[in-house]
Amino acid sequence: MKFDDLDVKMRVYETSQDRCVLPDMYIVARIDGRGFTRLTKEVHKFEAPFDEKFRDLMVETVRHLMNCGFNIIYGYTESDEISLLFHPNENAFGRKTRKYISILAGEASAKFSALLGSVGAFDCRLSELPNKNLVSDYFRWRNEDAHRNALNAHCYWRLRQDNLNVREATSKIEGMSVAEKNELLFQYGINFNNVPTWQKRGIGNYWKEAKKEGFNPKSNEPVLVNRRILHTDFELPMRADYNKFIHDLISRYEGSVALPLL
Repeated sequence: MKFDDLDVKMRVYETSQDRCVLPDMYIVARIDGRGFTRLTKEVHKFEAPFDEKFRDLMVETVRHLMNCGFNIIYGYTESDEISLLFHPNENAFGRKTRKYISILAGEASAKFSALLGSVGAFDCRLSELPNKNLVSDYFRWRNEDAHRNALNAHCYWRLRQDNLNVREATSKIEGMSVAEKNELLFQYGINFNNVPTWQKRGIGNYWKEAKKEGFNPKSNEPVLVNRRILHTDFELPMRADYNKFIHDLISRYEGSVALPLL
């Protein structure tokens, strides 16, 4: 059998299950660390409940994903997860879901591992959302999840430092209300309202226009030019203000062409 005939015969088994995201659907990818509890608490022993070194590894991984060939307008991270919002008109790889999932999981794993100096793996899934209200609700969901996880983590690790074991600390905070958890921390001298915002609300990355000094070779003079820079935001808004923040971000890109990043 000639190679071309064999290629046609076999390739169908790779592509028979291909599906594409429909036009006009917003795409959000969620990328999660695999086995990160053991990685961060046993193998590398990052500081609990939050470690700035680990935070910076995640931020750099997000920034890498926003420059890896897709047009991503917003990257969000909290704990060991990343959420990416694609440009409304992104059409890379014909919007094939398997390409998005495999590339993003691979790129995240490779970048994080290179930064860490040992293997850290991620998986990936896609949400296909029909309107921007659902997109803003998605990011509100992850923002609220960050807040809940931060409150629980601060309570749990404060109890562990008070010589409670895993079972005892977990049992003590189970069933407690938000007010009770805040009161528990207050008894240890911690006002949860004063905990850094990035711990409670996660971290956002988005593109901003900035003036940078360039050089005009024709006039032989310095000039100011507009450049798109990637901004990291450690002070994200909360609740309805965060919905509006995401809604406004999407609106900036609607109707524009998803150009490849340089």
